[in-house]
Amino acid sequence: MEKMIKPIDKNPIQVADRLFETLEYLGTYGSCGLMELSEALSLNKSTAHRILNSLIYMGYAKQDPATSKYSLTFKVWDLANQLLTHIDIVDIARPHLKKLVKQAGETVHLVQRDGIKAVYIDKVESYQNSVRLVSKVGKSIPLYCSGVGKALMAEMELSEITSIWEKSKIEQMTPGTITDLDRLLEVLKDIKKQGYALDDEENELGVRCIAACIHDYRKKPKYAFSISAPVNRMDDARIRELSRLILDTQKALEAEWN
Repeated sequence: MEKMIKPIDKNPIQVADRLFETLEYLGTYGSCGLMELSEALSLNKSTAHRILNSLIYMGYAKQDPATSKYSLTFKVWDLANQLLTHIDIVDIARPHLKKLVKQAGETVHLVQRDGIKAVYIDKVESYQNSVRLVSKVGKSIPLYCSGVGKALMAEMELSEITSIWEKSKIEQMTPGTITDLDRLLEVLKDIKKQGYALDDEENELGVRCIAACIHDYRKKPKYAFSISAPVNRMDDARIRELSRLILDTQKALEAEWN
């Protein structure tokens, strides 16, 4: 049996730390110049230049000859797609998500828990409405202030919830964001009881979501899905209507997956 690698607090290979920080910066902010990158990551110019040249050599970055700016290549996207092909839940869930989009007329997301965040691993867009959401596959959102995140947390033990809270950077994203642990615990109890969670403009103003987790065969929460829409199409009456669709989809999805 292979030896398990224990989690550590500090990257033992400093250059790897800088390499992936550069990748993440380019992925988040797009193309940038050498000076911008070195200042943003507190690197001297020569170090930043070496890292960029290394990424170019490996095919993960490129430099525009006209502007001299650096950006990521589609090799990163290809790597992400290869990862998604190994996640069985995407193939199993997609027909259910498509059906839910058709029933609800709104965009549906599928996420996977990744530590203190949830990562979008699939998205089925609704073309019945003109408003398009900014969410993207591969993007992550905090657990504590999202519908999918709270749907997952509601199925966890208190110690795990507390650990997620303590490790998260608690920010007042909107006036509705929960920034008090006791208040969050109250909300999670209600979610556990009713079976679904709400994001009431807590992560993004103007958007409401209703979500439910997907239990694996051990009844552990690892994935969740949600219906998202602008607030003008998600009043309380509409939420009650969608809650039935969410719970029916959860039941059907879990029955097939497990």
